Amino acid sequence: MRYVSVVNTSTGEVLAERAAVAETFLARFLGLQWRRSLPKGTGLVLLPNNSDGIVQRVGRRLRPWSVGPIVPSALYCVELPPGAARLTQPGHAIDLRAT
Repeated sequence: MRYVSVVNTSTGEVLAERAAVAETFLARFLGLQWRRSLPKGTGLVLLPNNSDGIVQRVGRRLRPWSVGPIVPSALYCVELPPGAARLTQPGHAIDLRAT
């Protein structure tokens, strides 16, 4: 599995220093299942979808084992530990950078 850093280029904030990239159907389906939490600085990027790296929606206070908001216009979904994207808002630009 490859890893990337996730950066909010609108604020300069690094959202995850090391996020796993789930590129296959199986990897996306499994996602974070069977994990109790995400350590600080990590995340999971679910690829592909079909947009342009601009934040479409931010799901806050999502509970484990629940489905987040479905956003058909999204290029990818980034799952982060609680509070990691507290400054991120719709319209911000997100960049995935090779680590």
